[in-house]
Amino acid sequence: MAESITLARPYAKAAFEVALASKELNEWSQALKLLANVAANEQVRRRLLSPALTAAQQAETLTGLCGDALLPKTNNLVRLLAENKRLTLLSEISELFEALKANQEKTIDVELSTAFELNKDVVNKITQALQTRLNREIKLQTRVDRQLIGGAVIRAGDTVIDSSVRGKLTKLAEAMNS
Repeated sequence: MAESITLARPYAKAAFEVALASKELNEWSQALKLLANVAANEQVRRRLLSPALTAAQQAETLTGLCGDALLPKTNNLVRLLAENKRLTLLSEISELFEALKANQEKTIDVELSTAFELNKDVVNKITQALQTRLNREIKLQTRVDRQLIGGAVIRAGDTVIDSSVRGKLTKLAEAMNS
């Protein structure tokens, strides 16, 4: 069976193209996140997967739970997903949509993990350096991880920059064991 991300990709691309053409990227983004969160609820999930419901009833159930927060075109997507028995892909569709949106807007989410809290000046310098290096607008999330001992780990998409003391000790141990 195909992986869910592979099945979700055409729906995410189609949704993205519709949202881009209608200049509603943010609205679609919010709607897809809401749909994914509602569909992920265990009770809702069981109801949507019930063989007693038709595709139209499944779509109505999901869109009804979301209320007026959805656009008419997102309702159409929900109906299409229900007809094709793909409502379980909403989480993957939302993630792929966000990746396409970030690429279009030239933004990237970056996680900065440090052993200790950083002051704003240091965080701003790191943000500026990453913007220059990645040529994108940076959405930086910081967190403290005492297990790093010192230094930092930066995760930006597929890129990981590990300049932590823990990471360096691990590399040293691997080199000594080889």
